[in-house]
Amino acid sequence: MTDKPQQNQKKLYIKTWGCQMNVYDSHRISDVLKPLGYALSDTPENADMIVLNTCHIREKATEKVFSELGRLKPHKEKRQAETGERTLLAVAGCVAQAEGDIITQRAPYVDLVFGPQTYHRLPEMVAKLTGARQKKRLIDTDFPVESKFDHLPEEHNSQGAAAFLSIQEGCDKFCTFCVVPYTRGAEYSRSVQSILDEAHKLVDHGAKEINVLGQNVNAYHGDGLDGKAADLPDLLSALSEINGLERLRYTTSHPRDMDDRLIQAHGDLGKLMPFLHLPIQSGSDKILDEMNRKHTSDHYREIIQKLKKVRPDLAMSSDIIVGFPGESDQDFEDTMTLIRDITFVSCYSFKYSARPGTPAASMQNLIREDVKSERLSRLQTLLSEQQYTYNKTFMGQTIPVLFDRKGKEGHKSAGFIQGRSEYNHAIHVKGNERLIGQIIDIHVTETRPSSLTGDVVTSEYDSSHLKVAQL
Repeated sequence: MTDKPQQNQKKLYIKTWGCQMNVYDSHRISDVLKPLGYALSDTPENADMIVLNTCHIREKATEKVFSELGRLKPHKEKRQAETGERTLLAVAGCVAQAEGDIITQRAPYVDLVFGPQTYHRLPEMVAKLTGARQKKRLIDTDFPVESKFDHLPEEHNSQGAAAFLSIQEGCDKFCTFCVVPYTRGAEYSRSVQSILDEAHKLVDHGAKEINVLGQNVNAYHGDGLDGKAADLPDLLSALSEINGLERLRYTTSHPRDMDDRLIQAHGDLGKLMPFLHLPIQSGSDKILDEMNRKHTSDHYREIIQKLKKVRPDLAMSSDIIVGFPGESDQDFEDTMTLIRDITFVSCYSFKYSARPGTPAASMQNLIREDVKSERLSRLQTLLSEQQYTYNKTFMGQTIPVLFDRKGKEGHKSAGFIQGRSEYNHAIHVKGNERLIGQIIDIHVTETRPSSLTGDVVTSEYDSSHLKVAQL
């Protein structure tokens, strides 16, 4: 998402942590600032504005932000000393929303703190910081009544062949471990028309795949084209009609909103990819209850059975927390049993760590760190075995791959182009960069635990057959 700044343009550096929603927000932050003359830069050196777009989900998120601020402070001070120019240093996102006052106390050199619901106000904030009556510091972590989506400009920066589109924000589920309801607010869904308008622009800019995003995306309930409420299956169906759009995905989902209409959409919509990320968090009903998930492990199994009935080759991904307060050995074994029952092709798994302000942060019966570490190691070993076993079923197969980037210079991927299969495999291929943005058949020649390698199909390969293990 980097533009080369021209001579008279101001340089904008954005560093993004966390979920794809944050990646999307960073794109839109650059769109909001572009009319003010800011163009994206790859480095913070000599930047006129630096934005850290933060995530509060992972462990030690706040400390990572302060560590990065410490590294950036010399860039700000050096530029001020050498040129007299002020570099605006901003902290955005969920850490900003949750801990804005703490940020300005611990790092008083930060100029701007704003939450994920207020970045549409950036032009006004920047004007207050750089105008004739300059303010020293601004904090904007309100939850405004108006939707930020109603105030965002058209997207200027191409996201490339695989694009993200935010359709829903916030969450009303209030899982006891999660900060999202407090940092992103209540659920809000955009209208179908506004989403279609943005999707058409993304496709016009080269997108062949769109992944629609939400903190609880399958709770989507926006205004439909007919003026009535539309759900996610309605939206996916409308998006699938866009000419030039070849692939659809959605993330992140909640089992409670995985209804029969959405399940059936996986069998009916050919553009909806056979990969679904559906967090379970734990295989223990006792722990699921403590987490306020309001579903059981058997309910989750039933959902997967229904999905596999309409789309037998569907690949599943999930989130799992290890060591939640009160998790017994049996609770952990229940999680391991569920993993064996379902078989996940990828999974985000991590040790529980308390988030300030969440109900779980005040729970008793904390699990010792060494126990959490041992459980996580066992769980990740099982998940890795499942992923590698699944990947090996593709050896010698021919699969369509959407290439969306080239390998990084100075990295082992240099000289390769990279993309994703329909099943969300990471694919590396020695190939010409002109293939980026295209869907090309690839013959898989090597499988790894987390990726595949292959060759572009030529006449020596028969690309008419594809066999995929049905898990």
